[in-house]
Amino acid sequence: MIYPAPSWLPGGHLQTIYPAKCIAKPPVHYRRERWDTPDHDFIDLDFVDGTPGLPFLVLFHGLEGSSNSHYARALMAHIATLGWSGVVVHFRGCSGELNHAPRFYHSGDAQEIEWVLRRLAPYARERGASHFYASGVSLGGNALLRWLGESQHQAEIVDAACAISAPLDLAGGGGALSHGVNMLYTRIFLETLKPKCAEKLMQFPGLFNRDAMMNARDLYAFDNIVTAPLHGYLSTEDYWHRASAKHVLNDITVPTLVLNARNDPFLPRQYLPNVASDRVTLEQPEHGGHVGFAAGPFPGQLNWLPQRMVKFLQSPR
Repeated sequence: MIYPAPSWLPGGHLQTIYPAKCIAKPPVHYRRERWDTPDHDFIDLDFVDGTPGLPFLVLFHGLEGSSNSHYARALMAHIATLGWSGVVVHFRGCSGELNHAPRFYHSGDAQEIEWVLRRLAPYARERGASHFYASGVSLGGNALLRWLGESQHQAEIVDAACAISAPLDLAGGGGALSHGVNMLYTRIFLETLKPKCAEKLMQFPGLFNRDAMMNARDLYAFDNIVTAPLHGYLSTEDYWHRASAKHVLNDITVPTLVLNARNDPFLPRQYLPNVASDRVTLEQPEHGGHVGFAAGPFPGQLNWLPQRMVKFLQSPR
């Protein structure tokens, strides 16, 4: 399926912002469960219950996303029409309630992906799922790819996977978000990240430098103060290098779609890979923006991306 960019929505910025803000999100009926984590924290999962005997699809959202994000609602609404079951897994602190542990979440969070999927796989099978699929968007896509590559054959509890608009080269993407018009996206992220961090300091005084965090103006500074040290990295450079999914694409053994638009403002085209394992399909349309992919006549629809993902997941191996 070649992405048919609408003529009325030109350019990577509009193709990113308009679908997220201006196209009506379809209704979805979620059922929430809260799971305790091995480190005495919790995560919230929003389930869509489908027909036994049909596939089960897991979605890991992007930075500061949730089950209410446009792509999550579009995907879960689409699979509901097919009778599939699914779940949006909230990273810690993203479900509307701050988590209990000092940590948050990050782009290389393969350990969290591992724990969640190892628990969800039998959960899905017990409910009669015919196939168990995993997907991730943006940050969630990068973390999923890290797990797939690091786990290699051990990841084959998943039948197939999709990573959408994943920031495969975190240094390239982080640099792009630190300049010019792209600073708009950075400010949007920091507007929600900073209050969470201030609240986290009420739980754990002295966890990091509050003034430095509040004064961070880009993701490089924020990651250096908060993300990297809280999750075992030495610095932003260490985090961006070690967490980038581009390093493990050759190690993936599960059939995986890696879909990145070449006009994605979050990851310039020069940082997109051209080589991966023979189990990975690198799909890089010229248009689509960052998790945009609006389609159809004005005012547009969000259905192209869910349909592309489902088609890939169901394709013969």
